[in-house]
Amino acid sequence: MTGPSMDRRGVLLAGMGASLAAGSGVAAAPAGKSSLLAQRPPMGWNSWNSFATTINEAQALETARIMAAKLLPFGYDVFTVDIQWYEPEAASYDYNRNPQPAMDGHGRLLPAPNRFPSSAGGLGFKPLADQVHALGLKFGVHLMRGIPRAAVKANLPVLGTSIRAADVADTSSVCSWNPDMYGVDMRKAGAQAYYDSVFRLFAQWGVDFVKMDDMSRPYDAHAAEIEAAHKAIKASGRPMILSLSPGETPVPRAEHVRRFAQMWRISDDFWDEWSMLEAQFTRLENWNAFRAPGAWPDADMLPLGRLALGKRDSKFTPDEQQTLMTLWSIARSPLIMGGDLRHLDEATLALLTNRQVLAVNQASTGNQPHFVEDGARIWSARPEGRPAERYLALFNTTGKSKAVGVGLRELGLTDGVSVRDLWSGQDLGRVNDRVERTLPSHGSALLRLGA
Repeated sequence: MTGPSMDRRGVLLAGMGASLAAGSGVAAAPAGKSSLLAQRPPMGWNSWNSFATTINEAQALETARIMAAKLLPFGYDVFTVDIQWYEPEAASYDYNRNPQPAMDGHGRLLPAPNRFPSSAGGLGFKPLADQVHALGLKFGVHLMRGIPRAAVKANLPVLGTSIRAADVADTSSVCSWNPDMYGVDMRKAGAQAYYDSVFRLFAQWGVDFVKMDDMSRPYDAHAAEIEAAHKAIKASGRPMILSLSPGETPVPRAEHVRRFAQMWRISDDFWDEWSMLEAQFTRLENWNAFRAPGAWPDADMLPLGRLALGKRDSKFTPDEQQTLMTLWSIARSPLIMGGDLRHLDEATLALLTNRQVLAVNQASTGNQPHFVEDGARIWSARPEGRPAERYLALFNTTGKSKAVGVGLRELGLTDGVSVRDLWSGQDLGRVNDRVERTLPSHGSALLRLGA
């Protein structure tokens, strides 16, 4: 890849301060884990919140160029085309009830050439992926679980086998909200071969990230296909991050999902409503024990800036937007921007690109919630390589101004500390016993406590 990129280590060092030099613990993966996918929470952009099903090649390239210029230097490197890129007539957040997807003679979905002209002649997403890679970005695609219903109707052959689409399809396994696919019955001969053929095609295109939908809910019904996607990626020969959607992924299935995917949704689609944001606190708390390098509970995309086919801007207030970024950062959820980058305003850009805040998301350990009082949520973490310091996130979830704080002893600190506000960059002096801030309704603070 070429392009004006800063690698993730450079982003972290810039955010944590020049004193974190080599050997500080902000290095690449530990010995023996250098090949681990998603060592840190993925960061990027996804088309769903702003384009719904409609993004085309020209819009994708325009967005990718803006992303490379404005967000890539801060670590946002995964560019993802969301649902129905194969649907010639896709028009909104609704789905055509009788889709006629573009696909090859083996039932594998192809980009609709009227929307992605460079895909014509069987080239698929490779020309677009090549241009995205040339910008220094990774290329991601959305994929529905299963096999196209149109492939089953035509009874197309599964690549490299004598099996047909109707032989592997489970026509009783359908998505409740999308009409494109039937499930694949993994007990049938040729079922794994079908998934292998899909991910082999993705590898040929240069795909780096797959958001696979209709997977995590209901989880047990789809577990065999989750495992099949994982096996198919390994067989493809190309590393691809597997992100499962939508949620709510059941917490009792944590060990299974950690084994077979790098990201999984902890909720249904997240939008810019305070009630949805407030609910994510509990979900992130419930998933906290299961987060690890290569395994990230995903609180969903960031609905910031211009949304919904350009019809409106985010309904979150400025305080709620900061709370969103603070929570996703201290809980180490993936940071996937969903707003239309063609209309990226300075306030939203500043929220997304605060290096000290991003360092919390990318380079913290021991992240944990503290249950102290009603109407308040509190999280703490340790900066990588600085075990005596703490990150502290304070949240006011009530409808009026409130003082929110915690004693230093509850954070494992016995001496007085200096306090730095990571959002403003201001040093706030020293405290000896308790850190407390008065926060506006739905407001937050993100602090760094040091010697």
